[in-house]
Amino acid sequence: MRVLLSIKPEYVDKIFSGEKKYEFRRVMFKDPEVKTIIVYATSPVQKVIGELSIDSILFDQVNSLWKTTSQLAGISEENFYQYFKDRTFGYAIKIKKTKKYHKPLSIQGHFGIVPPQSFTYV
Repeated sequence: MRVLLSIKPEYVDKIFSGEKKYEFRRVMFKDPEVKTIIVYATSPVQKVIGELSIDSILFDQVNSLWKTTSQLAGISEENFYQYFKDRTFGYAIKIKKTKKYHKPLSIQGHFGIVPPQSFTYV
């Protein structure tokens, strides 16, 4: 099972460079069979860039999540806490490996969908 995840371009770059090993989410997909994430870089890129495989998904209190992931978060502490503002708990998807496409794909042309706010099953 796969999901297509919308991610800001600055974080997409860090994921595929290997600097960012965790992708943070306030809401997580429900299907435990999801093993692959298709990465959609949001505006201004607006392309499907590649895929990543999931190592594990952490669910914890936001403060504990930061302590566990901060060394490989690829995001500043300030941006992390701003993202989880008004949340007690959060998710961190630990990235196992990445596969960047040679040529980015059109989300509508290749998947027939509009960009999701967060994620969509594909």
